[in-house]
Amino acid sequence: MTPDRLPLPDAALISEIESLAVELAQLGGSEIRAALGGMLRIKYKGAEDDATQVKDPVSDIDDRVETMIRARLGECFPAHDIIGEEIDHRPSLGHEFLWAVDPIDGTANFINGFPLFASSVGVLYRGQPLAGAVWCSTSHTLESGVYHAASGGPLRFNGVPVATAPNPGIRRRLGGEPFASRGAPHGWDGRKTGSAAIECAFVAAGILEIAWFERPNIWDVAGGLALVHAAQGDVLEHNADGWQPFPGFSDGSADPGRWTAPIAIGEASTLARFAERSPI
Repeated sequence: MTPDRLPLPDAALISEIESLAVELAQLGGSEIRAALGGMLRIKYKGAEDDATQVKDPVSDIDDRVETMIRARLGECFPAHDIIGEEIDHRPSLGHEFLWAVDPIDGTANFINGFPLFASSVGVLYRGQPLAGAVWCSTSHTLESGVYHAASGGPLRFNGVPVATAPNPGIRRRLGGEPFASRGAPHGWDGRKTGSAAIECAFVAAGILEIAWFERPNIWDVAGGLALVHAAQGDVLEHNADGWQPFPGFSDGSADPGRWTAPIAIGEASTLARFAERSPI
């Protein structure tokens, strides 16, 4: 369930923030769709001259989308802080509002034409997820679009509330499991999409029963956790005491942009089962 986050901004401001997050996620999705099939310029964050060290591809579309999102945010909320995957610039470090942007989550999928990728925008207020919007290349409707939510509101897809109740006739559901193997003991069949943002959205929408991530960065999951909270899902974080309720990205004394930790998302009963047999 959503952790305590009082006092929250007023409802009008929250609604304005959610609307802008949706606009920015849609912007990312539009740029991604327009670039499909084109000849992308690609660089890697690893060593270019050593194939064993090449990792984390970045396309020119990643850079373009984040630049556009930052410009639009600067027009609407010039005092707010921003953290993104591709551009190392924090305009208002320490501000109570922090926008976490992943212009393309699943870039390796995108550049290889594997059609599972997302554009994610999350908004934190004092270290807690306040709003999120995740454009996904596909969805429970088999259409691309934006899953979005804000504190106190429902989960929506393209503005329409999402019903998340699973079919009770399904006896073995799907889980976003990094180490999945056939007949895994947790009781679900493992699926990994290559995009943490999509898996958060799919858990929120009831497509996946659970997902967990070994050590995501804040921009990977900030938008998605807002969706999970809106769908009444739970979040666990792994620390020295094992799996514990997610306390937020910061307690107010540390920069939430530096957060990284293993997390698991899903229904409470499912997460309890997972924590008992956790691989870490």
